[in-house]
Amino acid sequence: QVQLVESGGGVVQPGGSLRLSCEASGIELSIYTVNWFRQAPGKQREMIAQVAGRATKRYADSVEGRFTVSRDNAKNTVYLRMNSLEPEDTAVYYCTAKWGRDEHWGEGTQVTVSS
Repeated sequence: QVQLVESGGGVVQPGGSLRLSCEASGIELSIYTVNWFRQAPGKQREMIAQVAGRATKRYADSVEGRFTVSRDNAKNTVYLRMNSLEPEDTAVYYCTAKWGRDEHWGEGTQVTVSS
């Protein structure tokens, strides 16, 4: 059974940092393209970061320069380091893993940026 489990969310003050984890079981995450999405209340889901199988990375303009995606293949995990967090970053964050037609989603983790 394939599972993606996000963790690391929480409440942080503006300007703070968090590191989200996306840990996979049942698949070899290193061959999958992993995307991070977020969805804020009343807003559309937004893809914010991507790391491809060959480690090519892309970011949405809204997070470029503040967020960094990385892999730890030994731990079958992808991370999203988030710095300089703003209230506008408040959302549920999801990771997905896609390889060809095979796609999996995690349940999400809440990030709240508030003073």
